[in-house]
Amino acid sequence: MTTYKIQAVFIDRDGTIGGSDQVVYPGVFKLFSSAKQSIDKLKDAGVSIYSFTNQPGISRGEASINDFRDELLSFGFDKVYICPHQHEDRCSCRKPSPALLAQAAQDNDLDLKNCAVIGDRWTDMIAAKRAGCTKVLVKTGSGEKDLAKYLNNQFFDEWLEAAPDHIAEDLLDAVKWLLK
Repeated sequence: MTTYKIQAVFIDRDGTIGGSDQVVYPGVFKLFSSAKQSIDKLKDAGVSIYSFTNQPGISRGEASINDFRDELLSFGFDKVYICPHQHEDRCSCRKPSPALLAQAAQDNDLDLKNCAVIGDRWTDMIAAKRAGCTKVLVKTGSGEKDLAKYLNNQFFDEWLEAAPDHIAEDLLDAVKWLLK
């Protein structure tokens, strides 16, 4: 359980706040039923909320960075941090790199040890671990599948590197745990 005042929560997009384990582009993306309530709970607690997401479709011209940014801001996020690159580009900002978290810390004067990451993929957990954030894996999106892989010792080293501090059923469960 956390024993500090959370400065900020970084939340992944696809599979965490809505959509599925696949990218769903702005305009057709749908929030999970409790996502708005979850965001409101964090805001009511005075916690800054940032989206951090890999969106390789931007570099392929399938959507614009502004489409994603505008959509995420409309959901209630304070700021948005997006890696627009494809995996094979080997950029420095794509999760599991903690670069987006470090940039947000610099932009917003955050101590990442007082921040949390909520996501549905192991790449979210690794980025959080490398940045020193609390790690919360949700079972929505790819979460259940990723969790099963690691619990079955398919990727034991990665489990040791980035085992979640909490495993939540969904975003609302994750937020409730963080705010306890």
